[in-house]
Amino acid sequence: MSAERGARAPWPLLAFHAAFMVFMLAPLIVVVLVSFTDKGYIALPFDGASWRWYRAILAASDFIDAFLRSVGLAFAAATLATLLAVPAGMAIAWHRFVGREALLGLLLSPLMVPHVVLGIALLRFLTQIGGASTLWGLTAAHTVIVLPYVLRLVVAAATGFDRSVAQAAQSLGASAWTVFRRIELPLIVPGVAGGWLIAFINSFDELTMSIFVASAATQTLPVKMYNHIAHTIDPLLASVSSVLIVLTLVLMMVLDRFYGLDRVLSGRA
Repeated sequence: MSAERGARAPWPLLAFHAAFMVFMLAPLIVVVLVSFTDKGYIALPFDGASWRWYRAILAASDFIDAFLRSVGLAFAAATLATLLAVPAGMAIAWHRFVGREALLGLLLSPLMVPHVVLGIALLRFLTQIGGASTLWGLTAAHTVIVLPYVLRLVVAAATGFDRSVAQAAQSLGASAWTVFRRIELPLIVPGVAGGWLIAFINSFDELTMSIFVASAATQTLPVKMYNHIAHTIDPLLASVSSVLIVLTLVLMMVLDRFYGLDRVLSGRA
């Protein structure tokens, strides 16, 4: 048994993993390298490294505003989606009622509908109710998009929950709110936290649907980057992307250090 545990993986498997890592990381490395060019256009290799395009970010107030708007939008959409997904996920996981599967399918349907179709449909709907080109309309649209990600992890966490613990608390006189706040929520919080994180990332990175719903005054960072590259090609986008890569790595390291990425992303308690 010890010999089997200590045996190394076959070299074809190691080669496949190495090739997969290179395939995934190579584009990111190229983007980071291009961001240090001293030229006014995208070039690699270049004559000398420079911080020119990182200093340009500080002068691009429109990019900074779009970044802050994207962060606020992603936070609001992920939080609203979590508030909706927690009661819905608990009801779907713990109870059997007429239309349960239909409700689950409806809430998960944004995963199956192309975002181009969702963008056109949401634009039409928001125009009818006066929410087009508004920040609250964009927030509502992003909430619809990211709700399934939170719901799936909440349902997974609630399905593995031992209901006898909550029933024992109720038999001892605990109210429904106390049982939820002191027992149920703490035990499913890994799924809730993981769902919120995935929803935040997807909302922050959403482009296709946002192009239809966002206006010039509510442009998110992905939309701003898309419009920028449609009119000019310079290394500014490479420097902005590099900053986002570093921020993402720092966030992942902090989460892994204090909570554990495996717990957050799997919803495991």
